[in-house]
Amino acid sequence: MELSLNRLRMLRELSRCGTITGAAAALHYTPSAVSQQLAALEREVCVPLLEQVGRRVRLTETGRVLAQHAEVILAAEERARIALEQARETLTADLTVGVLATLAGTLVPPALATLAERHPGVRVKTREVVPEETQSAVRDGDLDLAFVLDYPAAPGSGAWDNSALECTLIGVEQLHLVAPRGRLSTPADSAGSAEGPPPAAAVPSHTSADRMFSGPPVELADLAGGSWVASGTDTEFGRALWSVCRAAGFTPHIAHQIDEQATAMAMVSAGLGVTLVAELALPLRPVGVDVFPFRDPIRRRITVIRRTSTRDRPSERAFVRAAVDTAVSLGLLDDPAGEG
Repeated sequence: MELSLNRLRMLRELSRCGTITGAAAALHYTPSAVSQQLAALEREVCVPLLEQVGRRVRLTETGRVLAQHAEVILAAEERARIALEQARETLTADLTVGVLATLAGTLVPPALATLAERHPGVRVKTREVVPEETQSAVRDGDLDLAFVLDYPAAPGSGAWDNSALECTLIGVEQLHLVAPRGRLSTPADSAGSAEGPPPAAAVPSHTSADRMFSGPPVELADLAGGSWVASGTDTEFGRALWSVCRAAGFTPHIAHQIDEQATAMAMVSAGLGVTLVAELALPLRPVGVDVFPFRDPIRRRITVIRRTSTRDRPSERAFVRAAVDTAVSLGLLDDPAGEG
């Protein structure tokens, strides 16, 4: 009897998810394909692994026993792949990395270029992921690594299963206010003092964003009563906005619920409200907007998560090192702990 690792992986996922549909979604197969492969696994072992209960299926007692052994077998297979990587003189591997839309066009491309220059044998496939599903995708092995954004101001942001996952800080960036051109009064627009706005060096910033600012830092509380173009509270970004606004004494009025920062800035340029934008996204801003820093900076952390069981995998360490070094070159990390 020869057991297929792929079919054992499907059995394990069914045990975790509880339904064929859930297992198929986690593994990016159709439900019918999963059903066919599990039926083939039953023929291999010559005993029933699934039983029908109403309109659903569940594991038999034998199926549960084999699923438990599948965890052990698949973990051993993962350790064997790591050992083989470590034994090679030239680093070669395939990685699947979860990326977020806000980073896919900014931090990720130069990080991949750095990795390719250092280790051309490491092939990386990226996949845009939904932030709320990132941890489970890495924990279950669907992704090898994934970028995660941590908003210190958002309740629950940055929490992860540290028994199965480990997190590496890649960088820290500030969020800035983007407003319609001329909507907010600046010293240049008023009869103001002869001193004019403070020098750009007075504005804390990790990047060249200070050269993009239209005026001095603003108070978040001064924006109470205005309309916002931003994510809703079903996202960590939206919860972070809600939290900092509440701390400033008001509840933001989300006139246009938009997740993508580039789209939000386009709507701001049309005069539909103001929005928060991260430093890395500022180069994507359209004409017709002004950018202001906040007097009390709002920050978010860029991290990479991966399984603790693969922390010694050379290709993963190389990817994290490339990401950290790229963040340093962009001014997002001053004193990297990084990985060797």
